Amino acid sequence: MTIKYTPDHEWLNIEGDTATVGITHHAQDALGDVVFVELPEVGKTFAAKDIAGVVESVKAAADVYMPASGEILEVNEALRADPSLANSDPLGAGWFFKVKLSNPGELDALMDETSYSAFSAA
Repeated sequence: MTIKYTPDHEWLNIEGDTATVGITHHAQDALGDVVFVELPEVGKTFAAKDIAGVVESVKAAADVYMPASGEILEVNEALRADPSLANSDPLGAGWFFKVKLSNPGELDALMDETSYSAFSAA
């Protein structure tokens, strides 16, 4: 299991050729109370940096970007039913979707936790 982060404040928990994706603590803090999520369609394929979903809060709406190319395997229906999970447990029960990675080499461009912590503190 490897965790990577994007400059757009998504996290990926990578296990083999599959990654679970969500938004970071930093992102949910900046957004405030999440009230709605739009999740991608299972089976749809995205390129890295494509918009794969939307998260709306009482303050703003933000796009959720695909951190690496791949096909959506599963979406978090619990998050759709209770968007506040993105606030209360963003790195756990508040995950957004799972993706089968088609180009794992793209992960090399993403940040590890130390790099992301420095990036998000700047």
